[in-house]
Amino acid sequence: DIGIEFGDWSMPKVDKETFMSTRPGVFFGGDAAFGPKNIIWAVAHGHQAAISIDLYCQGKDVKKERPAPASSLASQKMGIHEWSYTNDYSAVRRLHVPHVKNEIAVKHLKVEVELGYDPAQALKEARRCLNCDVQTVFTPKLCIECDACMDICPVDCINFTVNGPEPELRSRLRVPAMNKTQDLYVSGALKTGRVMVKDEDVCIHCGLCAERCPTGAWDMQKFVYLEGQTCKKGQAFSYQAYIR
Repeated sequence: DIGIEFGDWSMPKVDKETFMSTRPGVFFGGDAAFGPKNIIWAVAHGHQAAISIDLYCQGKDVKKERPAPASSLASQKMGIHEWSYTNDYSAVRRLHVPHVKNEIAVKHLKVEVELGYDPAQALKEARRCLNCDVQTVFTPKLCIECDACMDICPVDCINFTVNGPEPELRSRLRVPAMNKTQDLYVSGALKTGRVMVKDEDVCIHCGLCAERCPTGAWDMQKFVYLEGQTCKKGQAFSYQAYIR
C-alpha cells in the first residue's frame, strides 16, 4: 500500500482543483487521472498541477494559497551584477532520460519506462538552463552600430543588415532562420538605414550583448509574476508582484 487510493477504471482519486492524490505530495493529471481527453485539458492540468507542486514544496496550502485567475507577467530591468557573471556558454547537448530495457518494458506492461536522472545527471542537465525568464531588450535610439554585440554573440543570432521581405531576410542572416514558426525581432531603422535582426530561436540569453554594449542599447530584463488579489465589493483591485 503506497497510500494512493484508486477509483473507477483503476484511476487514482485526484482533487480536481489541486490535482493532488490521496497521498500528499503525489500529483496526477491528464489521461492518468481522468481518462482520455484532448491536449488542451492535459496542458491545463499541467499548469494547475505545477502551481500545486510549487506551493507544496514551499510548505504552503495547495488549495487556499493558489493564485487568483487574474494573474499575468511583467518585466523588470536587471542590474548588471545580476547577470553579467553567469553568462558562461556551454554547448552541452540534452541528456536523454534513461529507460528500462525494451524486453523488460514489453514483458511487464505496468513497469515505469522512464527511470529518471540520477543526481549527477540531474545536476548536469540543470546546468544547461538558458535563463528563459531573462530576456534581451534592444533600444534602437541608443545604438551606435558599433557591431560589438554581433561580434561577441556566441551563436550569431544578432544581425545588422538592410531590411527586406521576410523570406529573403531570413535567408541572408549569419545563421539562416529556417524555423518559420518563430518570428524574427526586427528593429526600426537605425541611423545608417540598417536594422537589427535577432533570431529568438537561436538566442541563449547569455547576456554577453548587454555586457559588451557601450551605450546600453542592449539590456536584460526579468519577468515578474503579477498575482491578482480578490477584494470585497467597493475596494480597489490590487496586485502582488513576485520575481519568478
